[in-house]
Order: sequence, then C-alpha cells, then structure tokens
Amino acid sequence: MKVAKRRREMLEAVHAGITSIEALCRHFGISEATARRDLGALSEQGLLVRTYGGATTGVGQREPELTLEQRRLRQGDVKARLAACALDCIEDGDTVLLDGGTTTAALAACLHERRGLHVVTNNMAALPWLIQLPEGRTTVLGGDLRASSMTVYGPLAHAALSRLSVDRLFLSADGLTELGLCEASPEQAWLKEAMIARAAEVYVMADATKLGRASQQHWTPFPRQWHLITDAEDVRVDVFAALGARVRRPDAP
Repeated sequence: MKVAKRRREMLEAVHAGITSIEALCRHFGISEATARRDLGALSEQGLLVRTYGGATTGVGQREPELTLEQRRLRQGDVKARLAACALDCIEDGDTVLLDGGTTTAALAACLHERRGLHVVTNNMAALPWLIQLPEGRTTVLGGDLRASSMTVYGPLAHAALSRLSVDRLFLSADGLTELGLCEASPEQAWLKEAMIARAAEVYVMADATKLGRASQQHWTPFPRQWHLITDAEDVRVDVFAALGARVRRPDAP
C-alpha cells in the first residue's frame, strides 16, 4: 500500500476509534516504527493529536453538551431499536441498573414487558415509565440533580450503590473510543465506574454515531468483559470486540 493511501486510511481509523499504536499495527499489518512515522506526519499536518502510545482526534477537545430534548430527538428510531435489543437480554425477576441518558430511558419505556423486575436508576427521565412496572419495584439512587441530563450523582449515589448488586447494568455514553466511555463531567464518569463494579453483566447501548467519538474529556474504562448493543456494522465494532465486548445488534428496520 502506498504511503499516502495508508496515511489517509490511518486517519480514518483513528477517527473510527482505533487509537493505539498496537491496534494500528495489527489493523494495517505494519511495524511500530512505521505507525509512529505515519502518526507523526499526520500530527504535523494538524490532522490528529499524538498521545502516549497512539493518537486521537478528540482528547482535550469538548463539544457543547446537548439538551435533554435534543438528545431525545437525535437518532430516536435507532434508540428504540437498541432498546428492543436490550430488552431481549432481560429476564423476568432480574435486578436491572439503568444509567442516565435518553437511550437507557428508551429501554425503561419497554420494561413493562417484563414482570417482577427490580430497577435501580439515577435516571430521573426514566421514572414516568418505571412507575408502570408490573409486579416490580424501583429504587432511585440519591444524590445531587444534574438538570441538563436529569440524572443524580455524587457521594449519596455512591453510598447507595455500595449496598447493592445487580444482574444487569445498561450504560449510555457521549462517545466510545479505546479509552472507554466518554462523559461531560468527572462525576458521571466515576459513577459509571462504580456501577460497573456492582453488576454481574454490563451492557453499553450506543448508536453508530457514538463509536469512535471523543466529544468530552472524562472517561470510564471498560470492564474486562462486556456487551455492546449498537447498530454499527463497520470496522469500529471490531475495535471494541478486541477490548472484550460481545457485540449485539438490533434487527434491521
């Protein structure tokens, strides 16, 4: 492969979330020295940012945070499909932990199809649906309200989690890269990490626009084994499979 073509494809790969030297070497079948030269050339052109062990297009950058209503409308049909796929992973009688976000709220809207659930959540936007659970109950984590996302967080939420364990955790995120789950605040990132520690099974719900996206500055590392529920079909999914994800896709529309 010609150098110019490989570098164009390498830039696309970094945008897709393949950001470490090791992963880029595997992906392109090249040596570490070659990968470093290519990344250095792309960095000199201002097309990416070099990091320790790789490169990124987003570390240190931050996009404006969308309002809750803007998030609800964005990819709404896809979120409904991801929610249906997530519902297939839930059995009657499960204890389910729902993270904040409009994608997990879409799952909350489906949970009336299961019986006897115990749902634990910090997602205030999900509560109108959770009051409809048949033969189920809901535990709301305490804490400080983050109005922009209608979630609660902070020491009280962590204290409540320390006394709970759950069968299945469903997470959302502003973006996913090799660094983990991208969030707008450190409090959100830390709470996600605490949630992961209390769950037997971890599911990340992310539409294709979230994969490879580093729109914020705070990160939650992936657990060693987890599930990625996504509509993405391209090489970005392979990146996360290599990071321990079992990929699940919704039925075609």
